[in-house]
Formats: sequence, structure tokens, C-alpha cells
Amino acid sequence: MAEVLFGQSYYLGFDPKLWEAMQPYPPLGTLYAASYVRGRNYEVALFDAMLARSEHEWASALDRSRPRFAVIYEDNFNYLSKMCLLRMRQAAFRMIDMARTRGCVTIVAGSDATDRAPLYLSRGAHFVLNGEGEVTLGELLERLSGRTPTPLDRIPGMTFAAEDGSGITVTARRPDLTDLDALPPPAWDLVDVGRYREIWSRRHGYYSMNMATSRGCPYHCNWCAKPIWGQRYHVRSPESVVTELKWLREAYHPDHIWFVDDILGLKPGWVQRFADLVEREGVRTPFKSLCRVDLLLRGDTVPALRRAGARTVWVGAESGSQAILDAMDKGTSVENTLEATRRLRAAGIEVGFFLQFGYPGETRSDIAATLRLVRDCRPDDIGMSVSYPLPGTKFHDAVREQLGHQQNWIDSSDLAMMYEGPFGTAFYRTLHVVLHKEFRLRRAWAALTSGSPSRARARVAGPRRGPGRLRLLASVLYHAATLPPARLRLELRAHRPHRRIEPLPRFMSAEAAARPTAQPDPLAGS
Repeated sequence: MAEVLFGQSYYLGFDPKLWEAMQPYPPLGTLYAASYVRGRNYEVALFDAMLARSEHEWASALDRSRPRFAVIYEDNFNYLSKMCLLRMRQAAFRMIDMARTRGCVTIVAGSDATDRAPLYLSRGAHFVLNGEGEVTLGELLERLSGRTPTPLDRIPGMTFAAEDGSGITVTARRPDLTDLDALPPPAWDLVDVGRYREIWSRRHGYYSMNMATSRGCPYHCNWCAKPIWGQRYHVRSPESVVTELKWLREAYHPDHIWFVDDILGLKPGWVQRFADLVEREGVRTPFKSLCRVDLLLRGDTVPALRRAGARTVWVGAESGSQAILDAMDKGTSVENTLEATRRLRAAGIEVGFFLQFGYPGETRSDIAATLRLVRDCRPDDIGMSVSYPLPGTKFHDAVREQLGHQQNWIDSSDLAMMYEGPFGTAFYRTLHVVLHKEFRLRRAWAALTSGSPSRARARVAGPRRGPGRLRLLASVLYHAATLPPARLRLELRAHRPHRRIEPLPRFMSAEAAARPTAQPDPLAGS
């Protein structure tokens, strides 16, 4: 039994694209909240939806734990939670209903709940935590447990409905946590680490864990939603991060780390100090992280990343058109991307590009410039998105009147154009195919002709599993044959009128959303 049961509504099995990639990470933000609450002397338990087959496993966890409080606390370090995918929202609603049916006080926290608190209250949540939730949750639990007499409307950072139905109360915004070193470490003991290790090892040949060094982002990209931390940035000390890294290595022996920050090492000198401590403590571990291209050009940032163990750095390249970058208020240049890529590659660090298409005003020539950027830079990996209007952004305000009934993607592979953008949804889905076929063709050809795996991977991470020459040849032939028809489809779809999406797809009816999605267990047969 546990007094507080934590869960989250991101189910990997409900997201076909990410299920296929099979790179699961536990909900780090949820683990921080559970650790914080446990530090206030509550018995806690965790339901980890990431590897669950359906919401029915949440029902089993409720029956097993019999908690007084059911907390659906989304992982705010997971960008897919910030995107508020419809399938996961439906899962959250079912989880709320299951908890209410069992008499639990039901508390919800996360980006979507912060943006749409009345919707979550109408679906049965007793309380919604707005923004950063650990301290608010602690104070709310103390009030509900009778430990303190604080009136509910005096607890900052939450929304709740009056029991008599007289209205909704939104309390004052809670100040952000600034001393992140004071937070207890994530409650990793609540996670089935062995299962994650088995999945990673079977699928990829190594085991990766996630860590956070900071919260928030101070930059002004006008499409980037910031419902949790706002336009603020707070960072842990390098000493604190290295202490946690050392503990993780001793307790769980990860082969790789994913630093989940929006920006790693924004504070001047942070990366250099981090690298020094990593070397001093002997805890160099291959990692991937996200950084801005302009920050990578500061001093010896890239060499310091290399010393610290960077294997892959993802950058928000977004577009190969300077006009589009300027329209986004990105604050970077195409030249920044070219130079940052050159420096990372020279240091033996892989580079990944996040690319965004469909921003208002984008033309075919802008798209061609982005495709050319990918060809010129030859990143080691790419991720493509379509401009996504989220509440609280200047972009959303600009296109609000154009939005139809569907204002969120169903899953991460949706790529629906939800406003009256330059081209229609079919065009961007085909562009996704063309972009990735070009990318995979070039990558397979380069690997085939070089006769060796990526030099960056070999230097930074050691031996990695890689495709044999016959598989590489098959990949080259397949993509070379299928790329021209895909380009033709793209050209044809460029001339179709863009019709805004109105009705939700049939499979997202209430009945369909309530059905569990059957997925094979990645550990089947192990």
C-alpha cells in the first residue's frame, strides 16, 4: 500500500513511431516529484506508463496500492508531453476516471493540464497543478492530509473547482525553483530498471539512462511553448550533476546518458567545469544532449563537450532559410549551423538536426534550402516536424482563428497541418518520406563506400552494432528506387489546395480512444 500513487499518461505503445524506435526512458519529471513527496514523509509508489500495454495496468496499480491520492504527473522533460498528443490526453482522462471510481483524490500536473485546466477538471480531476509542480503538490498534500490548515485558495500554483459547482479557482503563480541542487535526486528505486536495461540491450546493444542538469529556456523562439517553467532558465551546479552521474554509474552501470535539457551548458563556463569534474572523478560516459548552434561557437565549448563524453549533440537547425529563422525569432543563422556542424564533426561528435517545415510564409525555395542544408552538412541523424501551434506562443496567437477541431496531433507521427499553412497535410507527410529517403540513401552509401562504421561513433563510444555490407547495399538500392516516385508525389501534392483538418479521425472517437492499443511486448521471448 502507498498513500500517494504517481503515474503519467505517456504510453510508448500508443505512439507507433516511437514504439518502432524503442528507446524508452522512465518519466524523469515524475521521479523528481515522487522523490520530493517522499522526502515529506509520504509513502509513495509509481505506475510507469512508458512500458505499460494500456490504461488497465493503471487500474491494477490503483487496486494494488489503494492510495488516498492518485497523482498523474507528466514528465515535463519529455518534449512529447509538451506537444500534448491526443492519444495520451485520452489516456489521462481514462486514468482520472479510474482513480475517481476508486475514491482517490485525483491530482494532475503537466503541460496540457496547465494549458487546459478546466478541461481536466471537467473530466474528473480534483486539482490541476499549474507549471512547476513539486512544491505545490507538497503543500496541497499537507493541506489535504490535515497536516496544515492552509486554505486551498492560498496555495500558489493550482486550479480547482468548488465542490458546489459555483466556479473555478486559479491561485497565484508559484515562483520557480531556483536552487535545483536542493532537490532530492529522482526516485530511481521505484523504476523497473532491469526491464529498461533488457530492452535497450536487446534492441541497441547498450543501456541508456536520462538525467537533467537544468530547467527551462530563456530564448524567444515564437513557436516554443513554455507552460511549465516559462521563459526562465535555472541550472544545477556541475558538482551536483557529476555527483549524480557517479552515483548512477555505481548503482545502475549505464553505458550512455541522455541529458534531457532544452539547452545543455547555457551558463558560460558550465560545460568546461563539468568536463573538468568528469575527468577528475573518472566518470566519463558517452551522452547525447541538445544545444543551440550559436552557443556551440563560444570559446572551447565543443572541445569541452568532447572531454565530458559527448557522443551526439542535437541542434535546432529548424530551417536552411534565413528568412524563416528570422520569422521564427530563432536568433541563430544558417552560417551558425554550418560552423557548429563543422566543429562538432572535427571533434568526433555526431550531430543531429531538428528540422521544422510549414512555418507561415515558407515557400518551396525555403524548403529546398533546408534540404540543401541537410545535404551540405550531412548530419548523423535528423528529426522532422511541422509547425505546431501550442497555447501561450506568439505563433499560436497568430494562427488561432485558422485552427479547426483538431488542435493537437494524435501521436508523434501525425504531421497534421492544423492551420492554413503553405501546403496541406499530405504534402508534409510526403516531404517527410522524401527527406528521410534522401538522408538514408546518403548515409547508407557513405557507410558502404567507407567500409567502416561512423568514425565519430568509433572514437567516442567504442564498438557499436552496425549493418553488414549486404544490408547497406540493399538500403542503397531500395531508397534509390523509391526516391524518384516519392519526389513525384511531393510535386503533385504541392499543387493541391490546403484544406484545414476539421473532424477528428474516426479512430479517435470516444469509444475507440477507450480501447487499449495492442502492442507486442518488446521482451517477449527473452
